[in-house]
Amino acid sequence: MFYVWVTLLLIVNALLLILNFFALPGNWLMIALTGLFAWWYHEEPPFSIGVLIAAAVLAIAGEIVEFAAGPGGARKAGASIRGAFGAIVGTFAGAFAGTILIPIPLIGTVIGASAGACLGTMLMEFSKGEKLDHSFRSGLGASVGVFLGTGGKFIIGVVIWTIIAISVFVR
Repeated sequence: MFYVWVTLLLIVNALLLILNFFALPGNWLMIALTGLFAWWYHEEPPFSIGVLIAAAVLAIAGEIVEFAAGPGGARKAGASIRGAFGAIVGTFAGAFAGTILIPIPLIGTVIGASAGACLGTMLMEFSKGEKLDHSFRSGLGASVGVFLGTGGKFIIGVVIWTIIAISVFVR
């Protein structure tokens, strides 16, 4: 019966990975669910505490990658600190708007976040007197950064999922 429960855990964790594309804490929910499973199945622990700690460290890294990628892309493209801040605000606003305006699962949120980062950076750069081409380049850098950050967080989530899967079968 143990392997039935583990298989169910791994399927649900795989579904939780998708939440990363909605700017939701999919990696953290995987860790929480895995911790609850370990607590529930405590008579023969399926995971060591080290597995959960490693997963948490990776989840923190995923959050840093996702959060820093948009402003980092903007800065790399020549944006100011003000433009990088615009990328952060634009990412959140765009993700929310994209989810509502483009009701295609995953796609709307990612497109919205990328477009929001671009627009937020462009507006902040343009408002401080930069030319339109510089503002657009900075916004494009933010957009690419957000897209890559979301992908990076997802990849880190896949690593977390793999660590959990391997550790449960190699007990």
